[in-house]
Amino acid sequence: MTDYLVRNATDRSGSHIDVAITDGKISNICSAGEEEPTRFAPDSQFDAEGSLVTPTFSEPHTHLDTAMTVEKARINDSGTVEEGWDVWASVREDLTKSGVKRRARTNLEWFLSNGVTRVRTHADVTASDWTAIEALLELREEFDPINVDIVAFPIDSVVDDSETLDQVQQALDMGVDIVGGLPHKERTRERGVEHVRKLVSLADKNSTRMDFHIDETDDPQCRFTEVLVDETRRRGISSQATASHATALHSYPNTYASKLIYEIGQSDLSVVTNPLANATLQGRYDDYPKRRGITRVEELREAGVTVGIGQDSLLDSTYQYGDGDPLTAAHMLVHFAHMNLRRDIDDIWDMLTYGNADVFGAENYGLTEGDEGSLIVFGSSDPFTALRTRRPRKLVLSDGKPVAKGRRSVSVRSDSSWDELTLDL
Repeated sequence: MTDYLVRNATDRSGSHIDVAITDGKISNICSAGEEEPTRFAPDSQFDAEGSLVTPTFSEPHTHLDTAMTVEKARINDSGTVEEGWDVWASVREDLTKSGVKRRARTNLEWFLSNGVTRVRTHADVTASDWTAIEALLELREEFDPINVDIVAFPIDSVVDDSETLDQVQQALDMGVDIVGGLPHKERTRERGVEHVRKLVSLADKNSTRMDFHIDETDDPQCRFTEVLVDETRRRGISSQATASHATALHSYPNTYASKLIYEIGQSDLSVVTNPLANATLQGRYDDYPKRRGITRVEELREAGVTVGIGQDSLLDSTYQYGDGDPLTAAHMLVHFAHMNLRRDIDDIWDMLTYGNADVFGAENYGLTEGDEGSLIVFGSSDPFTALRTRRPRKLVLSDGKPVAKGRRSVSVRSDSSWDELTLDL
């Protein structure tokens, strides 16, 4: 915990402010120039020069165990999530702990440089050994600037193989935080329903949160989100559950979609959309028009549902791109969800900040006195420009401690010499 001062910043409303941090928490927010800088050491203050400041980002959905394995795997020729599962299954048995930690650490460093201080990673618990889980548990303790939550993600059947459920429980016993699920991978609707019920029961017994990959398909008959809502509501634990992807919601008839959205809103279940990967994975079986895998974000938010924006996979068998920047995922959402109007900017930033933090159940999060002193100083002065340009973050603070800063520059020809020029996009 440290004391720190961010001077001459701009908040999302356009107000020019100073933000003082004491003992790791925001102790004072005042008009720019009113905080006394001599109270802080010279190396414990930063002149934002009018740049935007917000609380740090939270990454609600990624896969640190599969990150950057694309070079180890055969090519996913179809580009489908189904082939992606098969490709991953052929790779996971050959992973080493050191390899998983090295790639995951690089991934976390990308996240941190972009202002992420919370990460929720799904991790496959159905491999023949615990190499990846052990690696992530160790890395979680070693990588202090980011709070890492691990989801026990059962890729294999929970219904046909009783050992899979035991593996989820064993992962929880080892220190994994959250129960995951994948009901639409079961062979029948009935098995998928049983999949949800078994894992909700397990989460309830262990008093843990849940985060299911659910209805990640274009199939309008794939309807397991309703089962998750019903099972958690009956137990009074819907606020502990997250429905990740839910892409089938874009293919449902409007009458059913409206009913489901209402039920989700009544249940306090959260939803995470993953626009980068799902924009490429969905629609693979379509001719034209091709669907693009974005759930009904605006309708969910209108129903009072917490909606987060996730990065999902990075450089693996299901998504071969990715840069660990939440603004990149939000930028994709802007286009594929038709949220490109100026009136949509506040909604996008609410999802990026408070929505994603709510998925974690984060406390003392925000930009008010008493909140945690974890801040991002952006390379732009307003939310629209920050999202449009996605410039490197000038500074990232975690509990008042500087943990990252970035700069993007190019060399340009000027007469007969080369000069470094900081980009001003």
